[in-house]
Amino acid sequence: MSAKINLDEIRDYFADKLKTFGATPRGVDWNSETSQDNRFAQLARVIQPTSGYSLLDYGSGYGAFYDYLVNQGHSLDYCGFDIVEKMVETGRDMHRGNPRCTFTADENQLPQCDYAVASGIFNIRLDTPYEDWTAYVLKTLTRMHELTRRGFSFNLLTSYSDPEYKRPDLYYADPLFYFDHTKKGFSRNVALLHDYGLYDFTVLVRKDV
Repeated sequence: MSAKINLDEIRDYFADKLKTFGATPRGVDWNSETSQDNRFAQLARVIQPTSGYSLLDYGSGYGAFYDYLVNQGHSLDYCGFDIVEKMVETGRDMHRGNPRCTFTADENQLPQCDYAVASGIFNIRLDTPYEDWTAYVLKTLTRMHELTRRGFSFNLLTSYSDPEYKRPDLYYADPLFYFDHTKKGFSRNVALLHDYGLYDFTVLVRKDV
């Protein structure tokens, strides 16, 4: 990871959101439950739940994606990973007594899983230079690739966002760049979703199994 990436600032940013808004979509910096569920629906399209499966939620917050999947009828073993310890503690408290739902803030404890997802974790770059943040994103995607057997998905704010609404502290990515990178580097089966009414896009990476 680049030494120029100050993850302590990112931790403080999201810890403050959780403290202010609690275990809600706004507590993980989404503006509504509707938009959060829309994004979850796109990310979940990488999953083929023909039977029970395992999933790593990379940047899990308090585990809202797990709750979404269960409400959709999925049966899974879930590992939520987040760099914000308070998010991990909240996730554990909300899912206490569920042996199929675990949380950790330790990167070294991440298990090999069938799938991984990353929702919104690349959006906030604060004052990190664009090129350094891109390198951080690419390294994280490689890590997700290494940890999964069947595929992974992630979303990013789109560079096609209206210029007047762009914020200098956010990371806006070129969808074609990330499609090309994942297609060449991870799998021949890649889908780019950019048609669900939000200022972001989702990439699905399906592996041959």
